[in-house]
Amino acid sequence: MERIRELSSKKAAVIFTKSSCFMCHSIKALFYELGASPAVHELDQDVSGREMEWALRSMGCNPSVPAVFVGGHFVGSAKDVISLHLDGSLKQMLINAKAIWF
Repeated sequence: MERIRELSSKKAAVIFTKSSCFMCHSIKALFYELGASPAVHELDQDVSGREMEWALRSMGCNPSVPAVFVGGHFVGSAKDVISLHLDGSLKQMLINAKAIWF
């Protein structure tokens, strides 16, 4: 859990993913389209990936990836991020966290 906190606070936007996850790819593409350059942590390529995946699940992220943090705060998984994007609040969250500038 501590490693998740540490990594999620190092950059304005952070996404925990797996390289084989199509929803992870979609969320990363959405962030890039909005102009953000998130830190991406591929859990299946990290030696502590399994432990981080369990920590994400304990935070309520089910499925465990993608897990999105903006401004150091847990935003949620793909459905949460898509909902925020559709209602227009994701872009404002990214602006407030200084992940994008307008």
